Amino acid sequence: MRGLSNRFYTDAACFEFERDQLFAKTWACIGFGGDAPAPGDLVPVSHLGIPLILLRDKLGKLKVFHNVCSHRGMALVTKPAHCDGVIRCPYHSWAYDLDGALRATPKFGGPDSNSINGFDRSAHGLREVRSAVWFDAVFVDVSGRAAPFDEHIRPLRERWGMFDETLMRHGGRDSSLKLGVNCNWKLAVENYCESYHLPWVHPGLNSYSRLEDHYNIVEDGCFAGQGSRAYKPVLTADGMQLPSFPGLPESWRGAAEYVALFPNLLIGVHQDHVKIVRIEPLSPDRTVEHLEIYYVGDAALADRYREVRVANLAAWRQVFQEDVFAVEGMQAGRRSPAFDGGLFSPVMDAATHCFHRWAADRYGAARGSRLAGN
Repeated sequence: MRGLSNRFYTDAACFEFERDQLFAKTWACIGFGGDAPAPGDLVPVSHLGIPLILLRDKLGKLKVFHNVCSHRGMALVTKPAHCDGVIRCPYHSWAYDLDGALRATPKFGGPDSNSINGFDRSAHGLREVRSAVWFDAVFVDVSGRAAPFDEHIRPLRERWGMFDETLMRHGGRDSSLKLGVNCNWKLAVENYCESYHLPWVHPGLNSYSRLEDHYNIVEDGCFAGQGSRAYKPVLTADGMQLPSFPGLPESWRGAAEYVALFPNLLIGVHQDHVKIVRIEPLSPDRTVEHLEIYYVGDAALADRYREVRVANLAAWRQVFQEDVFAVEGMQAGRRSPAFDGGLFSPVMDAATHCFHRWAADRYGAARGSRLAGN
């Protein structure tokens, strides 16, 4: 089995094509509900160069709009902010409410008039982007034509139905990490999918979650990854354990699963926490990883658990930092004429190859199968 050729990791035209075909035409993650926690909170988001606004309306619902004024195309929000119900353009002071409706057009008809005969404000509000929230991750379908989100997420939701997402609580400052890496976004996804590299790249993790304890997870066209039957780290000297999700089958005690939900969300579920990573592509060879960790119920956020939360973040920080040399090394290798797709083990690389098939199928559907890897 072979993989995508080098140009899919190095070529600017391929990167732009992926924005328009792999990201814009499906459900991609742009942020987290915690980015806009209170009604009136606004967050600008660049989704592969497309300017968006993530906001929470007066009723507490998350919404996403194109971050552009309908008058002259000015970006409305340039930094996280809070508003009391009106988003005002900094150029000519046009104003929109949190539902996107155009509410004010000062002096549009001249110094003494805010309107013009025949101008219909209701036709010129902000353009809303189709969005959904699951496990606090905010997804958008920029095209507006992807399958319904419930259909998109159903296979993974059914697999992890025993995890009650209403109990998820973000751990606060002890539970966030932002990491920039010099690699194509796909390499970050591919590395997450497989456990083959554990003994050599993550000796610490492999000491309690061994390669032999891992198995592949493959759901063609949707997600792929790996699971562990023996995730049992000791994070603090006293061995303190965090609260667990209630009602889990015995098989989940001391187990974990890690999947990449295509295209750009990496999720890990454990009996006592969920880690979620949004992969943000910046360029063909530059990616940012945004990690957030969630615990179970309000009790897990108590001061008595702070040491174990801090230790948990430190453990995951070490794992992600250990991966940097690997993904950056693979990116460097994509410049070599001696490599053009590589090889996959049908036993150890099945999940990574599943991701390649997903990407290749979309390339093939949009530009003809001659451009897709095999």
